[in-house]
Amino acid sequence: MPKVINIEPTPNPDALKFLVHPALLKAGSRSFKDFGAAVGDPLGSCLFGLGRITSVFYMDRFVTVNKDPAAEWSDLIDPICEAIEDLRLPENESGDEAKALSGEADATLEQINQILDSRIRPGLAGDGGGLEVISFDGQTLQISYHGACGSCPSSTSGTLNYIEGLLQAEVSPSIRVVSW
Repeated sequence: MPKVINIEPTPNPDALKFLVHPALLKAGSRSFKDFGAAVGDPLGSCLFGLGRITSVFYMDRFVTVNKDPAAEWSDLIDPICEAIEDLRLPENESGDEAKALSGEADATLEQINQILDSRIRPGLAGDGGGLEVISFDGQTLQISYHGACGSCPSSTSGTLNYIEGLLQAEVSPSIRVVSW
């Protein structure tokens, strides 16, 4: 069973990052924006069952929980820690699988993901968030933010503009990045 070893604030006041040991997933991440999406996931559904939770995102060694702005963290922290620590980890957990794309956009998408993996995702994970590529048509990259980034105002403006500028400079000036 995992143990919460620390709780960190994020830039989003309605999100906290719960550091855990051992790792919850061997690879990938899980992200749920509501209880319906979390059905079938023991941790996600348990956390939404606490009430006043608006999203759950987790990867290897952390869980980011977003709360309703009217809720108080003082009422939620202990139940969240208990839910995480009561989780029984499956033996062969693998996380989300990468989505394969075909065609000319595939090589460009691979380059984009390398840049995102090395320069963007570590920073987002440091703040309790993540980024998923939803689609790429060769010119427009559609992304989705998760965890603390999912409801943070800076992710839809400053961070999005930074990612687009970085990809335009390093991949192609014609790339556009949109948030889903």
